[in-house]
Parts: sequence; structure tokens; C-alpha cells
Amino acid sequence: QVHVAESGGGLVQPGGSLRLSCAASGNIFSINAMGWYRQAPGLQRELVASITPDGTTNYADSVKGRFTISRDNAKNTVHLQMNSLKPEDTAVYSCNADIKRSDSNFFRNYWGQGTQVTVSS
Repeated sequence: QVHVAESGGGLVQPGGSLRLSCAASGNIFSINAMGWYRQAPGLQRELVASITPDGTTNYADSVKGRFTISRDNAKNTVHLQMNSLKPEDTAVYSCNADIKRSDSNFFRNYWGQGTQVTVSS
């Protein structure tokens, strides 16, 4: 079994910061891309940021310069440092990872359960 779990969401005032963390655990052989997505009420889920094993990153235009994604390949973790938060950043943030299990020849997409981020005064 493989499990992906997020932590670090919460309520923050505009201009504040939050750090989200995601850990993948279980029967893991290899992890390819890892990323963060978010979904606000009434809107479609969107990619926030992603990172490859060699550290290549990709960001949504709306978060460039404010959010930073990083990963620790040895610990199977990915983090999202969010600075200068805005009310429009309010959403459920979910971690995503392409994982190959030790008993499989294929990569499969795994999702965490999501964590709420609310930016409000």
C-alpha cells in the first residue's frame, strides 16, 4: 500500500505565510513528479506547483514569486512555502505524486486527502 498525507493548512491573515508538507509512505520503489493542486469552492482544481526528482519546478502564474516548492527525495516529502498570501489563495490544497510501488512496473498517480488553507482577516 502507498499513502500520501498532507499537513500544515490553517487560517492566516492576508500577507501572512504558511508551509504545507506532504509525505508519501508505504511500499515505494520510486517517485517521479510531485506537486500541489488546489480547489476553491465553485472552481476547478488547478495546479499550483510541481517538482521533478532533479529539482525542476513549475508554478502557476498566480503564485510565482510568492510560493516555493521543494522536496526531499530521501524522505519522500514535498513542501510548499506560501508567502504573501492573498484571500484568493483560499482553497483545499492537495498533494499529488507519481509513484512506482516495489511490486509494480508502472508509475501511478496518488493523491492526499487535502488540507484547507483559508486567508482572511
